[in-house]
Amino acid sequence: MKYFLFNSLADNGSGKKNAEKARINDEEYIFKNLTELPDQQLTDIIADKNEIVIAGGDGTLNRFVNFLGGQLPQKNIYYYPTGCGNDFMKDIEKEVHSLPVLLNRYIENLPLVKVKGREHRFINGIGYGIDGYCCEIADRIKAKSSKPINYTAIALKGLLYDFKPVTARVCVDGKEKVYENVWLAPTMNGRYYGGGMMIAPRQARLNKEGTLTTVVVSSKSRLKLLLAFPLIFKGGHAERKDIAQMYTGKEVHVEFDRPTALQIDGETVTGVTEYTVTHNNHIEADSKENAEEVVFVE
Repeated sequence: MKYFLFNSLADNGSGKKNAEKARINDEEYIFKNLTELPDQQLTDIIADKNEIVIAGGDGTLNRFVNFLGGQLPQKNIYYYPTGCGNDFMKDIEKEVHSLPVLLNRYIENLPLVKVKGREHRFINGIGYGIDGYCCEIADRIKAKSSKPINYTAIALKGLLYDFKPVTARVCVDGKEKVYENVWLAPTMNGRYYGGGMMIAPRQARLNKEGTLTTVVVSSKSRLKLLLAFPLIFKGGHAERKDIAQMYTGKEVHVEFDRPTALQIDGETVTGVTEYTVTHNNHIEADSKENAEEVVFVE
């Protein structure tokens, strides 16, 4: 048997409809809704020798790889994008010739982030600063309305007056620097986050060195940053040394002088003062006995 595991909550609740539009050559797939699938049944499906297609957004991928706990099944796992942001798909689209995408090589040895005493694997990146703020505000809106979220509008609101920049201590592979008036301090495994923002234009997720990119965006002037904001969508901010600095490495520690929201592949963690990222070629798998129940929300 082959399984098509879709997230009905992806793309603001359009995940099931999007999954039903999927065109796959083999019609013998068994369709299962991840939001209704008990952990034990998902474990049994993963343990089975047959193929799996995961359908959802970046958040769905994040939850799936963390459910695996670093243990990659000896089978083909595919991905069919049905989310609203699909930053992972944007990052690899030039390598893809057809859907669904064979996922295996992209989820081996993923980087780990430690936040508030817990470790998480991530597909695309960690956002800390106004990007985390945007996810925090979006979560509040989602709790009250089912309308699509305009992340750009939220970001502009934060840039104009709502978000207060911080002082950040950034350490990459043992080299430390303190920055004032920091708006963003993400660490990226891919180039994109936030539904199409090319925040780390030079990052290659499968680079031979296994390095990640940490970006520090700082400015005393809200106006300067507001005018430069459109550059992020095409990666043009990387050329603006007056506002953006890029670092590559395998071990990253970022500390803010006040609690700020952080996002991991679009999933929000509030009240964060620091995060630590490690990316090693050989990461010991977490014990499945200690894994928390997986909850798919996007």
